[in-house]
Amino acid sequence: MSLTTRSVPALLAASFVAAAPAIAAGDADAGKKTFTRCMICHEAANDTNKIGPSLHGVIGRKAGSLPSFESKYSDAMKKAGTDGLVWDETNIAAYIKAPKVKVPGNKMAFAGLQNDTDIANVIAYLKAAAQP
Repeated sequence: MSLTTRSVPALLAASFVAAAPAIAAGDADAGKKTFTRCMICHEAANDTNKIGPSLHGVIGRKAGSLPSFESKYSDAMKKAGTDGLVWDETNIAAYIKAPKVKVPGNKMAFAGLQNDTDIANVIAYLKAAAQP
């Protein structure tokens, strides 16, 4: 299939599938350093909400469903959760890379991380931060 006949979602999906091996190989310590950019709005080491919801234990959580942040989520994020979006590694990677593409209309002002290694490292940190 040529690029002119492939849909944009298919092209995006293909790029995220290509990033999947990097996700598995993420470095939690490097991810913690990268996550400092996110700490203005998010916490990962505990359940404290800031401007954005706590990301502690986010992997496996339905989008827009953290009870302590429920009233602050955008309608777009709540709808994404209602429509079945669950924060697995692939969805988190897609969101971190392009938040406004993954969930159009969400409130997050951050434009995204473009480096796949940084994304993999942040995901590794989120996983490690959720461990007791």
